[in-house]
Amino acid sequence: MKILFVAADPKPERWTSLIQQHLPEAEIKVWHADMPSCSADYAIVWHPPAALFDRETQLKAVFNLGAGVDALVQVPNLPRDIPVVRLEDAGMSVQMAEYVAYHVIGISRDMDFYREQQAEKQWKLRRPIERSDWPVGVLGLGHIGQRVARTLAALDYQVSGWARSAHAIEGVRSFAGEAELDDFLGETRVLINTLPLTESTRDLIDYAMLTKLRRDAVVINVGRGEHLVDEDLCRAIKEGQITRAVLDVFRQEPLPEAHPFWQMPQVTITPHVSARTLREATIAQIAEKIVALERGDAISGVVDVQRGY
Repeated sequence: MKILFVAADPKPERWTSLIQQHLPEAEIKVWHADMPSCSADYAIVWHPPAALFDRETQLKAVFNLGAGVDALVQVPNLPRDIPVVRLEDAGMSVQMAEYVAYHVIGISRDMDFYREQQAEKQWKLRRPIERSDWPVGVLGLGHIGQRVARTLAALDYQVSGWARSAHAIEGVRSFAGEAELDDFLGETRVLINTLPLTESTRDLIDYAMLTKLRRDAVVINVGRGEHLVDEDLCRAIKEGQITRAVLDVFRQEPLPEAHPFWQMPQVTITPHVSARTLREATIAQIAEKIVALERGDAISGVVDVQRGY
């Protein structure tokens, strides 16, 4: 069995040593642009070049080193006749739920007020929050979105979720399809985006969507930067429709120094850290699936390449 590791990591041995531990019988190669074909059976990739698929024509499957496959499915010569497998969780959903819960709690309980008060050596109390004043809506109910929704519901926030199809999640009201999107937005004050990036979700969070949220709304984007129309968010903030935004993903990363988000006190910026890929858990999951494929078994996480999820 031959496995090709294709990722721009300056220390690929951090990955390949783990692959070898889990698959000791495998021959593992690290991709470089001028290497000849190694007749690989499997490729483990992150943002692979198109040349990979011109050169390696015997691949049985391609494994993506992340849950988001938007960059991979846009490679023009990606084979349509072999499985493309995304990462399923591998420790990312709990990180995402932590990140979102931290910000929802901090904003709804006005923790900024106490930080500012501490700097002034003041001792004042805020009224306890009414959770009914902070209804949460989760856009996207995949594995990560469901974990986020369940976490906030367990903290007694009123949580709704929207996806293409209905989902049954304890403690979470489900909305589905275009016909129910406006109803979902109208009940939401804290909008959390966990959607995958597809042509139908690109630019989805625009001015029209933002104005359908409850007044004094909060936007938390941990999906993709391309979901959000930046100038529309700036406009909605200036008009008072959106009072806070927490953004972890951007159209261009790093966020350019001239971008207006840097100068907006209502916007919290983090450098794409809401959920990091954990090497050990990632490679363990991929290795398990390679073993299953070698046995002829079906595996989960196979992407619909045409739709991008």
